[in-house]
Amino acid sequence: MRRQKGEYGYRTYRRKIQIYEVLFGGAMIIIQLLARNFTASEPVKNILTVMAILSVLPTANVAAPMLAAWKIKTPKEEFFRRAEGYSQTGKLLYDLILTSKEAVMPADAVMVHPTGVYLYCTSQKVDVKKGEKYLNDMFTAHRLDPNAKIIKDEKAFFQRLDSLKPASEYEDDGSVDYAFDLLKQLSM
Repeated sequence: MRRQKGEYGYRTYRRKIQIYEVLFGGAMIIIQLLARNFTASEPVKNILTVMAILSVLPTANVAAPMLAAWKIKTPKEEFFRRAEGYSQTGKLLYDLILTSKEAVMPADAVMVHPTGVYLYCTSQKVDVKKGEKYLNDMFTAHRLDPNAKIIKDEKAFFQRLDSLKPASEYEDDGSVDYAFDLLKQLSM
């Protein structure tokens, strides 16, 4: 069952894909190195060695984000069901992992609303001020209002969602859809 970025369960789905890609890449490297033993031709041995070395880069490019996000799990289904109840309030994203130079920010749920972007971040290591500055700078660079808020407490996150009026009560200038797509692009 294929999952898209921003859908519930994406982290788990993506981790499985990355594991298969890393295993495949590792197997191909080993096969290329072992194939050197079955030829007597030095040029062929050299080509197989170079192929194995060049195969390391794509495998490492898959392994690095997988390892960076290894401890970040998809939230429980109860959380998803509760958050899904706010789908009429604005546009919801789930299971995003936003990265900046300073931090990896797991966003279990993100409400993109005409009044702002509200991220529920579960990592205690994330500096809220730096994370908000990074997101607001990205929004400003993409000509959006810098109005992102990171909320680390689940109760406070749902209280904030309770206080929002439905997006349909606001004039649609396209910024909600644009911010929604931008957040999906920023996520790994």
